[in-house]
Amino acid sequence: MADTQAKDGYYYTEKHEWVKIEGDVALIGITDFAQNALGDIVFIDLPKPGKQIKAKDSLGTIESVKAAEDLYSPISGEVVETNAALGSNPAAVNAEPFDTWMVKLKNIQTSELGSLLTSAQYKEYVSKLD
Repeated sequence: MADTQAKDGYYYTEKHEWVKIEGDVALIGITDFAQNALGDIVFIDLPKPGKQIKAKDSLGTIESVKAAEDLYSPISGEVVETNAALGSNPAAVNAEPFDTWMVKLKNIQTSELGSLLTSAQYKEYVSKLD
């Protein structure tokens, strides 16, 4: 199994989003598996700061040369920032999916992390999809 499938210190959904907690902020992005399945990402539509998001709500859409998919929030919180660099370079997600966050949330519900997959659980989940 490739080390790029999951990184320690992140939590995952079965829809291939990740969340990384840094202090009192949650960073959200998509996994290597997701960007691989999508292909070349050409556009990302993200919410405006101030929007309240509940876990499993749509955060926006990701469009690739193959398809358009909804991006879902793994955790509840308030959008505090979106990655502005993705407006001009959405393909950064293809190059570095775990280092390219899309949305930052504050006022997060850390109690929801228990319902997400750990790195080891996500690696096992993805291995069954191959």
